[in-house]
Amino acid sequence: MQIQSYLFFDGRCEEAVEFYRRTLGAEVEMLMRIKDSPEPPPPDMVPPGSEDKVMHASFRIGDSVVMASDGRCQGQPNFQGFALSLSVADQREAEQRFAALSEGGQVQMPLGQTFFSPCFGMLTDRFGVSWMIIVPA
Repeated sequence: MQIQSYLFFDGRCEEAVEFYRRTLGAEVEMLMRIKDSPEPPPPDMVPPGSEDKVMHASFRIGDSVVMASDGRCQGQPNFQGFALSLSVADQREAEQRFAALSEGGQVQMPLGQTFFSPCFGMLTDRFGVSWMIIVPA
């Protein structure tokens, strides 16, 4: 059994995937646009003019696969009640990833030493996705 994250960017998926490619080295494994679907979406599922939006994407960050979509393309992504946790090798990498992901976002807890990690911090990126960056103890 496996659990994977599926993020709905509500119209900003392609921008988000490119951001994660640039900041985290994400490798796009698959990206399908609404117009390329073998079946049309159900009526009222996506607004007219959304044919170029992302119906489904999957991208790899390290050993993990994240799936994503533009969802209903309403322009109001809502990521609440969870965070993606990114384990990195050392403080230098933590600082690099933290700075890159927080660009245009908001820092909730600056990187610092905790009782459970030599380097840990929390942020929300420019798309509203919460991240925890950690160097394992």
